Amino acid sequence: MPNKPISSAKLAECSVKISARGAERLKARHPWVYRSDLLEEKSIAQGDMVRVHDQRGKFLGTALYSSSSQIAIRMISHGSVADLPALIAERLRDAVQYRKDLVANTDAYRIVFSEADFLPGLIVDRYNDVLTVQILTQAMDTSAVRQAIVRTLTEEMRPLGVVERVEPRIRELEQLPPLASALLSGDKTSTDIRMNGVAFHYDSLEGQKTGAFLDQRENYAAAAQYAHGQALDAFCYQGGFALHLAKKCSAIAGVDSSRPALEMADKNAALNGREVEWIEANAFDLLRDYAAAERRYDTIVLDPPAFAKTKRDLDKALRGYKELNLRALKMLRPGGVLVTCSCSFHVSAADFQKVVADAAQDAHKSVRVVESRGASRDHPALLNVPETSYLKCLILSISN
Repeated sequence: MPNKPISSAKLAECSVKISARGAERLKARHPWVYRSDLLEEKSIAQGDMVRVHDQRGKFLGTALYSSSSQIAIRMISHGSVADLPALIAERLRDAVQYRKDLVANTDAYRIVFSEADFLPGLIVDRYNDVLTVQILTQAMDTSAVRQAIVRTLTEEMRPLGVVERVEPRIRELEQLPPLASALLSGDKTSTDIRMNGVAFHYDSLEGQKTGAFLDQRENYAAAAQYAHGQALDAFCYQGGFALHLAKKCSAIAGVDSSRPALEMADKNAALNGREVEWIEANAFDLLRDYAAAERRYDTIVLDPPAFAKTKRDLDKALRGYKELNLRALKMLRPGGVLVTCSCSFHVSAADFQKVVADAAQDAHKSVRVVESRGASRDHPALLNVPETSYLKCLILSISN
């Protein structure tokens, strides 16, 4: 059944008026307006598309409304939109084409990165012949939009399976009914993928995020250029860094607190014919014990989960990053390489560099920046939307 466009009468009824502060955000091309900046709401239901006006009634564009989120509206266009599913389909095709010109040496990458692809509340990843979809807002959860997403992805990518990965906490915050991760189209949910010539097993119904850390893909390859000798990969998850470094290092160990992650890492090692020592442990505790025991390495990777989920966590997060980096720096031999990462948006690139510099000072080490990197190019960042730029990756050369 074809999707019916929203009638002009209905669209005209759905409108919001926003404060001067909210209007300035939109004029600066940031797509979010917070609930505190809504002055007037007219005829709006959960997930509606709305027309946005400033205090004087000037039309500013079209947005997607959430009845529960503190981000009350997310702009979808600075003009009028009559048919949201058709616009979603057009933006999806644009996102697919953008990656065709950008992505190489992999069959696993992000296809849609929410606001950065002008599709707020939607994440789509490709894993070889399986696609995963994450729906994060009320508007993207409507039946007509869901149909447009699956239909367009199927037409453009010809996957053998399209799987929805559900974040229960997000659905709860958006006041959406509970769902389980499930197959939306096709019959395939698991496959093998390759990143930079390294093979990985992938199961779309297991693991963190959508199942793999695609934002680190280019950083895996970059780190492997400098890795050497004995290596330690802390917070290794399913072996992304470790298996890339294994080609260059004489010995490598991967550390993670998750036994299922390490079991998959071991399968991935076997898939590549690599030998890695997998250690189930709390990485903080292990680094503390190894540093005290004066264990030494030539290459260390630190890729912890986000320490700062909110601004309130910032000070604690910075202390955690300093502690980790201090221990790693003490364990590195002269000429060693430290690959240290932060995926906490609330920790800025400047904050992260300073905390690593402070750790180097306390460790009495001289540190050169070999590369300062971000997320892989299939995770684009919008200049006017700092929230789209979150991953920091420093590759450092260590001297005494």
